Amino acid sequence: MKIGLFGINIGQENPAETMLPLARKAEAAGIESVWTGEHVLVPLDYHSRYPYNSSGKLGLTPEANFVDPLISLAHIAAQTSTLRLGTGINLLPQSKPLLLAKQVASLDLLSEGRLMLGLGVGWLAEEFQAMGAPFEKRGARFDDYLAAIKKVWSGEVVEHQSEFLSWSGFKSHPLPAQRPHPPIIIGGHSPAALRRAARHGDGWFGFAKDIEELAGLLGQLREFAEQAGRDPSSIEITALWRRPQEGREGLETYRELGVSRLLVTVHHLSQGDLDENLARLKEEVIEQAG
Repeated sequence: MKIGLFGINIGQENPAETMLPLARKAEAAGIESVWTGEHVLVPLDYHSRYPYNSSGKLGLTPEANFVDPLISLAHIAAQTSTLRLGTGINLLPQSKPLLLAKQVASLDLLSEGRLMLGLGVGWLAEEFQAMGAPFEKRGARFDDYLAAIKKVWSGEVVEHQSEFLSWSGFKSHPLPAQRPHPPIIIGGHSPAALRRAARHGDGWFGFAKDIEELAGLLGQLREFAEQAGRDPSSIEITALWRRPQEGREGLETYRELGVSRLLVTVHHLSQGDLDENLARLKEEVIEQAG
């Protein structure tokens, strides 16, 4: 079982002072990866419903620091050597896909192949509107953008004509260090997201509120993978660990479900003394995880 740290770019009062020391401590403790979230903005009020808790709200104030994920991971990559770097998740349909392809390839190259690219369709219509990106057809846009970006990473001359893009007769270098590209990890709980993970994902990223919800989602994912003619075990499962205080016993429950990576939140580790919490996590979980 791999243990990661989620939210490295979210909510820190002074990230210029705290982000790098936290990443270095995580690496020294044996944590496998650090993960970011992405929102360019948090509206003062919004009608869109956040799908990963009962309140329907993000749980962050508009003033909370939400540092750009790729810039955060580049900052961390320059000062670490083994820590893997995950986006959990970046919102592909509201991006400029050619620019994102360039940024991802550059980060993967400069980090010597440590990037894991988590992608999702997004849920916050007000953010799409502010970004000048259509909220409608975002699922179809996701699929098309991903197919087009993979052509950019191939190193071949790019030809891609679709409803959403018109690319022809160019190359974009550098290429990612990982070939053919960094692992693509699809986020989301909807049937459409799970089908997308089964078709296109090297992994799936889940924010289940408890183990029962996670088990149900993984059951659906396995069914969709089998329908797609794919071995479900080929999809690496990353899940948020809501209750890391469960320790080794909880770890085994997730392992039995087929989870490969559990993510502890920065918020959880920051409750009390961070160094003591990291030491306890290392002793009680990481060293026992195998």
